[in-house]
Amino acid sequence: MNRTIFKEEHQLFRKTLRQFLDKEVAPYYDQWEEDRLIPRSLWIKMGQQGYLCPTLDEAYGGASADWLYSVVISEEMSRIGGGLGGFGLHNDIVVPYIEAYGTDQQKQRWLPKCTTGEIITAIAMTEPGTGSDLARISTTAIRDGDHYVLNGQKTFITNGIQSDLVIVACKTDPKAVPAYKGVSLLVVERGMPGFTRGRKLNKIGLHSQDTAELIFEEVRVPTDNLIGREGQGFLYLMQKLQQERLVVAIGAMIGVEEMLNMTVDYVKTREAFGQPIRKFQNTQFKIVEMATEIEIGRVFVDQLIEEHMAGKDIVTKVSMAKWWTTELAKRVASQCLQLHGGYGYMEEYKIARRFRDTPVSAIFAGSNEIMKTIIAKNMGL
Repeated sequence: MNRTIFKEEHQLFRKTLRQFLDKEVAPYYDQWEEDRLIPRSLWIKMGQQGYLCPTLDEAYGGASADWLYSVVISEEMSRIGGGLGGFGLHNDIVVPYIEAYGTDQQKQRWLPKCTTGEIITAIAMTEPGTGSDLARISTTAIRDGDHYVLNGQKTFITNGIQSDLVIVACKTDPKAVPAYKGVSLLVVERGMPGFTRGRKLNKIGLHSQDTAELIFEEVRVPTDNLIGREGQGFLYLMQKLQQERLVVAIGAMIGVEEMLNMTVDYVKTREAFGQPIRKFQNTQFKIVEMATEIEIGRVFVDQLIEEHMAGKDIVTKVSMAKWWTTELAKRVASQCLQLHGGYGYMEEYKIARRFRDTPVSAIFAGSNEIMKTIIAKNMGL
């Protein structure tokens, strides 16, 4: 479809980025999936080409570009594979917290190296005993003079192994009522005594995306590493989740488009009972049904991109998009694998990887059940 949200300069940027990814990423992606890690060298190359944090102000090393450039990066990385999602987390989720709520000193200290790839970022919200209920986190940071003493454990942390800078959601006032008013955001840096990495988690899919446990034992974090104001962390998280969930929907739509394209190509060449399987009515109906839903989803998500960039409060609609597109992605993954037949279950076919990578999108950034709860609340139900 003709996507009118992009201008010529965005499409030229996409063309250049795709050439870069075809040279520097696509040939090695299978190996990185086996290695369960993206090499740091790619982060440096991405930074050298201006593909990290392009929306940042030039004063901090960015290009002061509009968010559509970041959308293009997210989409093109997603076309290669879901395991590259750590770059989107860095560009569109973690760095924006520092940009929006950090002091100028913090921005000058950290952001330039975020654009070069010298600093890889992560955000640590989820805990072993808490999923989407961020107000109930148990990690504490008790002030002691000009430091906070941080104790706790986080899990399912994207970029957890390689991260140099981690924004940690913690309780600076464990007795606050209501509980969410005690949440603050602290930046923990690589090498701080007491900060250790736990297991690099062995996931069903997204193998090249490093996901880890993080452990904080009496970590003394300078008060200068507090993001924004103490006790405002939960509010900051809620304000930024709109963009995070929109990024998930953007990735889901690229995923379904890629799965449909590879399946259409497959059914045109695969034969059964003396004819290409594209000739069977069931195949045609399944393809048509998926193509129709994908078209609907694309229009909706592109509309939300425009509204988000215009500064509109679209929490309800983004929550709708997040749950609907990720559920669509799960259906498309299953149906496309089925149309591949036995070959769809073979690792050499890309649909197998997509089938493994897709389901978690319905869980992270707030589970789809949470999305529906938000929508219902905003509808006054």
